[in-house]
Amino acid sequence: MTLAPAADVALVSEIEGLGEKLSAAKSSIEQRFIGQEKVVELVLSAMLCGGHALLVGLPGLGKTRLVDTLGTVMGLNSSRIQFTPDLMPADILGSEVLETAADGSRAFRFLEGPIFCQLLLADEINRASPRTQSALLQAMQEKEVTIAGQHRALGRPFHVLATQNPIEQEGTYPLPEAQLDRFLVQVDVDYPTRAVERDIVLATTGANEAAAVQVFDTEQLIHAQSVIRRMPVGDKVVDAILDLVRACRPGEPEGRDLKDSLAWGPGPRAAQALMLTVRARALLQGRLAPSTEDVAALAQATLTHRMALSFAARARGETLQSVIARTATRVLGFEAAA
Repeated sequence: MTLAPAADVALVSEIEGLGEKLSAAKSSIEQRFIGQEKVVELVLSAMLCGGHALLVGLPGLGKTRLVDTLGTVMGLNSSRIQFTPDLMPADILGSEVLETAADGSRAFRFLEGPIFCQLLLADEINRASPRTQSALLQAMQEKEVTIAGQHRALGRPFHVLATQNPIEQEGTYPLPEAQLDRFLVQVDVDYPTRAVERDIVLATTGANEAAAVQVFDTEQLIHAQSVIRRMPVGDKVVDAILDLVRACRPGEPEGRDLKDSLAWGPGPRAAQALMLTVRARALLQGRLAPSTEDVAALAQATLTHRMALSFAARARGETLQSVIARTATRVLGFEAAA
């Protein structure tokens, strides 16, 4: 559909205004989460697209601090769940309790669990049992939960930012593929550079620490999410997304070169994730429309958790990151950013 000139001008004005507000939000976040610009950009992109993010990194890299800061900056009501092996679904969703009134009558009353919020931090999500992990499936997809046969809507907007330790696997339960697919992006949080680590040490060990300030409120974030979906995407970018996603499926003709490397590839949700996140990246960088370079830059974050290596590839020492980078270079002409 072609926009009328007046609509074009209005949309450009909205995008530019939102870009300025997002610049202020990034500055506020970076007061407390120092130096990890790419991580901040990816998590903000997920929220702008109305999605969820899985943060993978070693302890002490600031993942929890980032989520806490985001709740303040974006003006969201937040909750935190520390996932442990003995955590039960009712500890997340809530439960019904039988209460006795003063007149002796009894009735069930529902006590909401911590999932009834707008921003949920699922800390070390892979430490909970599959039964407990599954309590998030409906919430992440439909933004509601069903308890005792009754549908209960969650906060609006609703985002899950989950953390996961990539090396300590004893006593953990790998996330099922269906749940991984519900995360819009996987954000790998790496060690900071020496210069950044110096800034972190100086900023966090003094008498006073910088505080984040609120930039967005709920209605402004919801409006930003609608603007993202109205941003134009050129046919060249759409074709690049489809070419890349289909080239990562070993069962498709486009992915025949990876038949020996992948057990399975990404589904349509990967293409949907790329369509949304390339717009968010363009907006965060002050551009009115995404490019094929955005597709390559977001390939790792949107595809890694939606693919699996074959046994032969693992034996050869291949990684999903190297497979995606190789495929992006072949299909797009750009190397997928690590």
